[in-house]
Amino acid sequence: MTEAHADSAMDADLARLASIDLNLLVPLLALLEERSVTKAAGKVGLSQPAMSHGLSRTRRLLNDDLLVRQGRSMVLTPRAAELIAPLRQVLDQAARIVSASSFDPAVDTRLITVAMTNSTAFVIGSELSRLLAERAPNAVLRLRTTSSATSTAFAEEAADVVLLPEAFPMPHPRERLYDDRWMVIASWNEPREADALQLLKTVSHVFPDEPSERLRPYEILDEKKIPYRVRQRVSDHLFVPHLIAQSGGGVAVHRYQVGLEFEGRFDLRVEEFPFPIDPLGIDMIWNPWLAEGAFKSWLREILIEAAEPLRARYVSSG
Repeated sequence: MTEAHADSAMDADLARLASIDLNLLVPLLALLEERSVTKAAGKVGLSQPAMSHGLSRTRRLLNDDLLVRQGRSMVLTPRAAELIAPLRQVLDQAARIVSASSFDPAVDTRLITVAMTNSTAFVIGSELSRLLAERAPNAVLRLRTTSSATSTAFAEEAADVVLLPEAFPMPHPRERLYDDRWMVIASWNEPREADALQLLKTVSHVFPDEPSERLRPYEILDEKKIPYRVRQRVSDHLFVPHLIAQSGGGVAVHRYQVGLEFEGRFDLRVEEFPFPIDPLGIDMIWNPWLAEGAFKSWLREILIEAAEPLRARYVSSG
């Protein structure tokens, strides 16, 4: 496309936008986020009749119902769900253009949302909270725990960044934040002379009830025909060390970084997994609609600083 054609296409788009009431966009985002006419009206300072009228106009404009009743709740149509993230981005950019101020963490009052698994939140959450309270005292940090490897965290939960193990696929670019690996954890009540392999063979296991993230170590045990017996199945990974320590027995395969945290709190023994296994990388995956470069660069540096103690102890243990 030539430059003249590009300018002509842009002019046509601007002309079309000029014929549309863009004031509908703010109420629309409130409706999609709240999924309630009453709550959305209160959020943006409109009356309920005015919000209902705006919804009707937007439905005609987009030729989509957007919100439909399902039982006693309102649910989004597929088209509406796709609109949340780009609409939030556009309105956020528009707000910053109008405010005409650059990003300043010392005075910024935004809601910063970081999504991660509960195990990751356990090892990095407190340091991240400390740094943000120190560097951005007026901002609000929202930690969302998730094991979802979909764009829902961005589209519906408004996450600025998601921290996920590398084994979780995600259709967006990713950057390594810190490394982790599999370890064997057991109570000190188990025989002191038993090594990690003997513990895995002879001591009853506390097993992950949802093994998608933790399956590989047990695949290796099965491939090598290592016998083991499961005593308990637990869906919350963080409950595993607690059960082993407080019940006075048991063995499990867990993350090194989590194991070290619990080792200092409980009477736990942490050993290397006895067979070669790929390490676990924890990656940063940024919201693809997060266009504010200064804020993104700042938050990236905060995350890297928060993870520095984890990287340091991983290297020192290698």
